[in-house]
Amino acid sequence: MSLIRRCSTQPTLRGENHRRGAMSASPVAYASSLLRGPLASPSPSSLLLDRKSAVSLLPLPLRRLRRCGAQLLADLAPAASAAYGTLLLGGGLFAYLRSGSKGSILGGLSGSALMAVAYYLMQSPETKEVGDAIGFGSALLFASVFGIRLANTRKFVPSGLLLGLSLGVLAVFYSAYVSDKI
Repeated sequence: MSLIRRCSTQPTLRGENHRRGAMSASPVAYASSLLRGPLASPSPSSLLLDRKSAVSLLPLPLRRLRRCGAQLLADLAPAASAAYGTLLLGGGLFAYLRSGSKGSILGGLSGSALMAVAYYLMQSPETKEVGDAIGFGSALLFASVFGIRLANTRKFVPSGLLLGLSLGVLAVFYSAYVSDKI
């Protein structure tokens, strides 16, 4: 199984004015099918857009790019979870061996355990959203911890680097969660 799935080129169009599968023939056939529908005189209720139908108003290449980018981040979430957990464990071990800090080893172990649980849950489609939520919550926790440490010490290394890494992983988990909900 590949780490990154291919993006679907078939756009998902929703709303009362769109027919499912109309884009499969050609853009000309799609445009003519829209002109035959009730698009010429929209009712006020059809002008109210939710998030999914607002995406369908974008031009086709932008819709594909938006969906593919979100799918790419969703596919990277398990790898990000494994890498982030490994870095947390390695950093906790390094700090413990260097200065004897029990808090660092406990933080590294707990962070890597949370990331391992998130990784495991992301492997199944039924529990992927829960895994994304656990990954997001633990990355938010560690971003807060490293942000507080950076504010207190004003030293960029290691707190600032770990804060940046935590915020990056946080963005990946948020994007994966939103992508799974849509």
